[in-house]
Amino acid sequence: MKSDSIVHIVDDDVGVRDSLQWLLGSVGLAARAYSNAQDFLDAYDGNTPGCLVLDVRMPGLSGLELQETLRRRGIRIPIIIVTAHADVPIAIRALKAGAVDFIEKPYSDQILLDRVRDAIDRDREQRRIASKRAAIAAQVAQLTPREREVMQLVVAGKANKVIASELGLSQKTVEVHRARVMRKMHADSVAQLVQLAMESSEPTELR
Repeated sequence: MKSDSIVHIVDDDVGVRDSLQWLLGSVGLAARAYSNAQDFLDAYDGNTPGCLVLDVRMPGLSGLELQETLRRRGIRIPIIIVTAHADVPIAIRALKAGAVDFIEKPYSDQILLDRVRDAIDRDREQRRIASKRAAIAAQVAQLTPREREVMQLVVAGKANKVIASELGLSQKTVEVHRARVMRKMHADSVAQLVQLAMESSEPTELR
């Protein structure tokens, strides 16, 4: 049976990989382990929510270089850096690059599990928001250029009479466009239309 989340572990230390897989499995969390960053990149498909538990110093791509590669590819999986080689510059660089947490070895098993669960929840929420934005974008794509103009002005709180004046249309024509916008956007009220417009512009990556 396919798990509803996966914790990806990238660490060149086989002992660390095995112990983390056992720890995560002991609380029912599915985990996949990789000995290097390239193996993870080759295998990751991004279809299942989860997070990445990542070491910093590894042969080939380092943990920080893997972070940069994921950023360039637009992959927003939450990253937890776990390393025995922690210092302030590395921590700052990792967090600025998008890591959600930075844990120094040795660490408390419970703290790691708590951070992993938080990261998975974060990823689920990011995916939910991204899915909703995509659905709204699909609705907006159905609008004609004129309907988009009318929508923008309705969302800005302008009355039909004002919209008609600004666009050089009759008020009746604006009313027709407005009704089409409401139908295509599946909005029952102006308030709902405004909410859709706001949600469509929300960032998908949480901080």
